[in-house]
Amino acid sequence: MNLPSATAMGAGGLAAATDRARTFLIVDDSAVIRRRLVSLLSEIGGVRLVGEASDAIEGADLIRKLNPDVVILDIRMPHRSGIGLLESIRDSADLPVVIILTNYPYAAYRKRCMELGARHFFDKSTEFDELETVVRELAEVGG
Repeated sequence: MNLPSATAMGAGGLAAATDRARTFLIVDDSAVIRRRLVSLLSEIGGVRLVGEASDAIEGADLIRKLNPDVVILDIRMPHRSGIGLLESIRDSADLPVVIILTNYPYAAYRKRCMELGARHFFDKSTEFDELETVVRELAEVGG
C-alpha cells in the first residue's frame, strides 16, 4: 500500500482498528523503506498504521496531531534529523515509544538517541529482523 507523505490514515487503515491496537507512525525519507515498513506492519495483528512522513518536520507535526503509541524513526533525513525530532519531543507528557531505524548505527548516535528517550536502535542493513520482533512484542503486550 502506498501512503502519501505526512498523511494520517483513517478508519480504513492497514489493520483493523481495535481498542487494543497499537498505533504506529513511520518517519523515514526513503520511500523504499517506508513501503517495507508498511508491508511489515500490515502483517502484524494488534498494529494500526496511522501515518507516515518523509522528513522529521512532517514527522513532528504528525506526532503532535496523531499522538501515536510508537514511532519508527530514521536519523538522517532532509531538513532536520531524527535526533532533532527526538530533542523536540523528549519532554512530551505522552512520549511515544521511539524505535530508531538507521543506516548510520554509530555508537555516538545510539548513545544520544537513547539519552533522548528512544527505546530501541536498529541498523537497517543488519537488524531488520530484530525490529520485527520488537514490533510484535509491542503489539502483543501493549508496550
